[in-house]
Amino acid sequence: MTKADDETGVLLYAFTCGYITLPTTYFIAGGEGKTKVPACTFLIDHPRGYALFDTGFSDRFVGLDKGLGKIVDMPEDHPISDRLEALGIDPARIDWIINSHLHLDHAGGNRLVPNATVIVQEPEWEFGLAGEDGAYAKEDFDTGHRVKKIAGEYDLFGDGTVTVFPTPGHTPGHQSCRVKTATGEAVLAGDCCNFRRSLDEMKPPEQVHNLDHYRGSLATLSELRRAGARIFYGHDPEFWSQVPQASELDLTTIES
Repeated sequence: MTKADDETGVLLYAFTCGYITLPTTYFIAGGEGKTKVPACTFLIDHPRGYALFDTGFSDRFVGLDKGLGKIVDMPEDHPISDRLEALGIDPARIDWIINSHLHLDHAGGNRLVPNATVIVQEPEWEFGLAGEDGAYAKEDFDTGHRVKKIAGEYDLFGDGTVTVFPTPGHTPGHQSCRVKTATGEAVLAGDCCNFRRSLDEMKPPEQVHNLDHYRGSLATLSELRRAGARIFYGHDPEFWSQVPQASELDLTTIES
């Protein structure tokens, strides 16, 4: 793979780190039946370091066919550490993990990236530790990593290329990330916008932590899309099928 430098600018890569099958209403109100969705993760390669946006499911789900293993499908080569090593990157070289939130399909691979600093909104960290929501697994995110708890927008490199910003509603401290590359601006939405339809129809899931906040986050994404950003929806299998895996993304080829 090409290493980011001052000439290339920021490079972006996408990976699938497991799947989960849930009632479609978990992703969009009025959805019928069940939908198998990907756990979407991203490598941000900046000239000054590597960052991950989310880490997918933990490798503890590989081969599991009971409990959560009945709804989680985790192939052997899907853990984020395997994904990175396939690109020739030692997981120990990752500098930062930006967790959109701390649910087990977004922070499950954190412990496989041992030397990173985790960047999370402070309300998200505190809510996850409270243990009030079964979608959080402390064994996945409370792993002894350095944790940088932020409040609001955060410019990771100080140059405007990788900007974390709050998009609450799905959880109290959900956050998304704007990434500026040579081919355009990507918005890594996470679960503030599960499907393309979610944004097209401004339709949240049936169950959210705060409905008003969720609607506000959708409005923020809608403005960014109108301004030309490519939105990477959190769990859209149809959209995800057009996203090249484990190769440098050219945003001009992505329709959002």
